[in-house]
Amino acid sequence: QDSIFCSEEDNSLYFTYSGKSNVLEVKELNYQVNMASQIPWYESLAQMKMPWTCKSDPCSHVSVIQNLNLKVQSGQMLAIIGSTAGGKTSLLDVITCRDHGGKIKSGQILINNKPSTPQLVKKCIAHVRQDDQLLPHLTVRETLLFVAKLRLPKFFSDSQRKKRVEDVIAELRLRQCANTRVGNEYLRGVSGGERRRVSIGVQLLWNPGILILDEPTSGLDSFTAHNLVITLSRLARGNRLVLLSLHQPRSDIFQLFDLVLLMTSGVTVYSGTARDMVQYFTELGYPCPRYSNPADFYVDLTSIDKQTTEKEIESRKRANTLANLFLEKVKDFDDFLWKVTEDDDVATTFSKQRSHLDSEEAIDMPHHSSDQLPGVLKQFTILLSRQVSNDFRDLSTLLIHGFEALLMSLLIGFLYYGHDKTRLSIRDTTALLYMIGALIPFTVILDVIAKCHSERAMLYHDLEDGMYSVSPYFFAKILGELPEHCAFVIIYGVPIYWLANLIPEPEHFLLNFFSVWLAVYSARAMALWVAALLPTLQLSAFFSNVLFTSFYLSGGFVISLENLWTVPFWFSKISFLRWNFQGMMQIQFTDLTYEMTVGNTTFQIPGKLITHALDLDSHPLYVSYLVLAAIICSFLLLYYLSLRFIKQKSNQDW
Repeated sequence: QDSIFCSEEDNSLYFTYSGKSNVLEVKELNYQVNMASQIPWYESLAQMKMPWTCKSDPCSHVSVIQNLNLKVQSGQMLAIIGSTAGGKTSLLDVITCRDHGGKIKSGQILINNKPSTPQLVKKCIAHVRQDDQLLPHLTVRETLLFVAKLRLPKFFSDSQRKKRVEDVIAELRLRQCANTRVGNEYLRGVSGGERRRVSIGVQLLWNPGILILDEPTSGLDSFTAHNLVITLSRLARGNRLVLLSLHQPRSDIFQLFDLVLLMTSGVTVYSGTARDMVQYFTELGYPCPRYSNPADFYVDLTSIDKQTTEKEIESRKRANTLANLFLEKVKDFDDFLWKVTEDDDVATTFSKQRSHLDSEEAIDMPHHSSDQLPGVLKQFTILLSRQVSNDFRDLSTLLIHGFEALLMSLLIGFLYYGHDKTRLSIRDTTALLYMIGALIPFTVILDVIAKCHSERAMLYHDLEDGMYSVSPYFFAKILGELPEHCAFVIIYGVPIYWLANLIPEPEHFLLNFFSVWLAVYSARAMALWVAALLPTLQLSAFFSNVLFTSFYLSGGFVISLENLWTVPFWFSKISFLRWNFQGMMQIQFTDLTYEMTVGNTTFQIPGKLITHALDLDSHPLYVSYLVLAAIICSFLLLYYLSLRFIKQKSNQDW
């Protein structure tokens, strides 16, 4: 009868876990969360509160898990169900050592009889988060292949990596979409269920013994969710320990679970086999009505109703009573699971049902340790290839950026067009040179910040999982975007130079182009730093706007440098707009002589006198290039330090 709900008739196992069986135990766990630490610092400031004062408030500490016990082994799939704010996600965070802002008051978590540590978790646990963080322009096969190159140990050959990828694709039933782009909310790609299975495949590639998933069916329709849980059940049969959290699964999904942990407000109401849950509550006087979904009925039964004070007190009293009854019934069991009879050993039952299938070419992976992963140079080449592949397939964005640069160039160029016989005046040339260096960098800043924040969540998770380190990502990011930057500056800088009839000699043109290239890249480097420094797109855009406006006003055009008072004068020394303007002024004016007529008298004015009058000749030309290069290096250093020491959390990770 179940076959009518399943779109995939192939129930064979392609990719099993061949390592030792794993046992996950949670004993007498009491976990407390500081709710103030869950509020981002910028929201605290918006409420006129200092972040450190909120975190020290003792009233903000809330107990979210109380006296929790569970024991699950390889070959079993345990589903944690319950209403919202029941402690499900907090439990997964504690198990995976990602409990930021929380504190274990008592109890312990054991993995194979060893205390859970971040190092141990990285070796044997794969954590699939609720939100899919994937590069949208890569295909399913390419996504998995890049991860295989980063996550699998050095001793894997290319053919073995490709075979591992094909095994995972077959196991997750992704063959029909293997060559389809992953996509996102803006780009059409694979379906939601397929994208979720790709996220599982990313973690499954290194063949972990324990797979933990946070609400994997969230946002999926019931049919797709059912197929996804069938996949997870099949993975558990492949000698893996699967742990997942759900709200209220439908009845046919509930039947797929081996074990169920029902939680409400951090306390355990039931923990045992899914098939025995109805019998357990029936013995307590809460039988499941006929034709009702047990998961729906018992989650509603144990939920806290906060519509009125009376209902909240009544429902909380019922939930605490059920929790105390369950604790009394399982206190003598080692595995903390309720059984129909005392001699019913759940672990033995599942071990008999398991079918261990070994792959044709099993590859031994003794440990998932960092010294066996690809080195920094190999990570750099892989990340560079991934960066270029993803960016250059985003043709719409590349064309928009190219059209933007061309349009800006033509608008400014045609404004000054028509002076091929008569040279532009001193005032017009000065304004043109400043506009060339000041208008386009701001659009670059906004584009770079938006792109960095779109990748921020994926970067945070990759670094948390230890997929790669900061250094190779930094250099891959910098070098991977250089071709786009060069093309952008060429499209912008070449037409405007010749339309405005600036000095036509190749030497002057190349010097002017190089100065613009450095100025625009300074803006790009500043945007990278600001995007990594601040956690939201709005904060980054605001801070970059403040910096750019400060650089613009102290650039030597709005007000001469000699008239600046102390603070803006020192600020002008790090303004890339000032040094670009100074360099281009020296390039265009140094070798020219301008004629100025006053009445009947014509004066010959050397170009050097003009740059001297604007205080733009205090340093030779090469100094402008060196300072621009130093500004770029400084911003890139700040960008690296921000990546290294500031957690790249996105909005949903707080």
